Amino acid sequence: MPYEVSFRLNGEPVTTAVEADESLVWVLRERLGLLGTKIGCGTGDCGACTVLLDGRPVCGCLLLAVRVQGREVVTIEGLGQPGRLHPLQQAFVDHGALQCGFCGPGMLLSAAALLARDPHPREESVREAIAGNLCRCSGYVKIVEAILAAAQAMAGEGAG
Repeated sequence: MPYEVSFRLNGEPVTTAVEADESLVWVLRERLGLLGTKIGCGTGDCGACTVLLDGRPVCGCLLLAVRVQGREVVTIEGLGQPGRLHPLQQAFVDHGALQCGFCGPGMLLSAAALLARDPHPREESVREAIAGNLCRCSGYVKIVEAILAAAQAMAGEGAG
């Protein structure tokens, strides 16, 4: 029996029918056509499905879609603006932090949540914030550098 779920998705109100056992990542991709969020392990271990739920990173593969009723969900599609990358996205490009791109959406959203709560993180905090996001292509050095650079760029934007 389908349930109707209403929530805010990337700042816009959304209502969709979901089955009781459908994961949020499946609904985002298959029902709503947002393909940026990846399906990886399906067990919450890789972080490829990370989205922000009320500003906090969560694994979309572990979250039933019915649980987002009345909540705020942000996917990678909601991080930047059309024609303008978010400073984190730009820093990942500038620092060559993305290789295959599979981990990128989850990594970026985990970093965005960190910078929202700690605009001046130390390297250890960055590494801790992205610990749930596995990257098979990188040694994480460029990713950490990109996040720290984005924090500096965002602090500079806020200073003016």
